[in-house]
Amino acid sequence: MLNLPPLLAARLDNSQFGNLHTFLVAARHLSFALAAEELCLTPSAISHRIARLEQALSLRLFERLTRRIRLTAEGERIYAILRDTVAALDDALRPHGAGVAGAVVLYAHPSIASDWLVPRLADLHQRYPEIALDLRVGNERLDFRSHNIDLALVYASGEYPGLVNRRLMDEAVTPVCSPRYAEQFALFEDPRNLRHCTLLHDALAWEHAAFDAEWRAWARTAGLEDVLPARRMTFDRSDLCAGAALGHVGVAIGRRRLVRRHVDTGLLVTPFGDFGETGERAYYLVYPPGRTLSAQATCLQDWLCGQVPAP
Repeated sequence: MLNLPPLLAARLDNSQFGNLHTFLVAARHLSFALAAEELCLTPSAISHRIARLEQALSLRLFERLTRRIRLTAEGERIYAILRDTVAALDDALRPHGAGVAGAVVLYAHPSIASDWLVPRLADLHQRYPEIALDLRVGNERLDFRSHNIDLALVYASGEYPGLVNRRLMDEAVTPVCSPRYAEQFALFEDPRNLRHCTLLHDALAWEHAAFDAEWRAWARTAGLEDVLPARRMTFDRSDLCAGAALGHVGVAIGRRRLVRRHVDTGLLVTPFGDFGETGERAYYLVYPPGRTLSAQATCLQDWLCGQVPAP
């Protein structure tokens, strides 16, 4: 049974266990919309279930912000209890030997996986043919125990608390668009023409980021905060933003590590100048403290670090 604190357990009846599961999924995604998609419900139904659970517990589990949610301190505590309980049940019920035996499980954010990591995997296979890589991608909250993750490669705004962090490589950004789009809106002639464009947003640029965080950070540096247009399209991956820019849809924040090849070949242009450093926003290799990496995981980590001089 769930090892909830006695006071909390006393507040729950059997009708709330379905709501606990709903909370677990919503907390993992930090999104009612994504939880609704996974559970085949509507976002409104997810919100009502969470509200009923909060009423039963006499606790606020989520802060409802303008365009996102985040866990309260009590929500974090309950989520940790549920996550660990489900992970323990999964371990107990998993058949012996299930999964890819001896594989190194690397979790990566989708954009860095598709645009930076995958094109380099032939080199990994040539240098370390003994490494059995199990690559998993997603934008969910990191959950090493439940998903048996050895290492994670993430784009983050500073180090992840409570984890071993190895800063793999810095990032630099600048707006990018197709040459045709830049010409259509005369972006090279006057940067303030950006006000007439469609902005392409990565809504999940890093954990807890607002949907427009990358654009606003760039605009502050460029002194163009007052010209950001309201017209937008929103995606949950940076590579999808770049793909839309390639298709003449609008202007995206381009991350140098991900779009440089498109700029070098002329498919994308940088009408507002070259890439500028992002400071703490960088790519990190992370894993739980106290974990001893296997020989294969250590080789993978060393290989990843060796790839950095070749952006």
